[in-house]
Amino acid sequence: MKKIKVLIADDHKIVRMGLAALLATERDLQLVGEAENGVETVRLASSLKPDVLIMDLMMPKKDGVEATRETLAASPGTKVLVLTSYGTSNAVAQAIEAGAAGALMKTADDAQIVSVIRRLAAGEKYISPEIRQSLKNAPTIPVLSPRQAEVLKQLTLGLTNKEIADVLGIRKDGVEDHIKIIFSKLGASNRAEAVAIALRKHLLKI
Repeated sequence: MKKIKVLIADDHKIVRMGLAALLATERDLQLVGEAENGVETVRLASSLKPDVLIMDLMMPKKDGVEATRETLAASPGTKVLVLTSYGTSNAVAQAIEAGAAGALMKTADDAQIVSVIRRLAAGEKYISPEIRQSLKNAPTIPVLSPRQAEVLKQLTLGLTNKEIADVLGIRKDGVEDHIKIIFSKLGASNRAEAVAIALRKHLLKI
């Protein structure tokens, strides 16, 4: 029997212990590693190439969204299962946008978690009904690429397009293109409005 390799990423030891105990009861599931922060998650996923990565979103050093994005870049075959306490969190929508194949609430029962791990490993996608409904009812959350987020952060510092280009090491016309896309995604007409919207929607980490 080929086992499904699973990596657990959560900063709470008790959660990792509970999931590890659950995996140990299933003959076709194999725990290959545990990570307690986002940086460690990407490092382990890159080396271990798990079939399924169970991802918490609120982790130190690197959040679950960025860890999801970087993991999938390094290990495209890995399926990311978001396990979260926040069904309407911006991060849930962003993680799905970043490529997460599944999302469950941490209140899901053991049987459902095991079932979804198997479904994701088989190439399916699964978003729990409660998360799907919450995201449907929530206001649209703009999702910025990492580069767009970097440009937006520089806008908050009042830098000119040329200064932003110098800081990020990109062309000035590239900055201008990013700003146009940012304005479009946020529905903003100027820099001040874009920054205000981003802060209100918690899109900036400053």
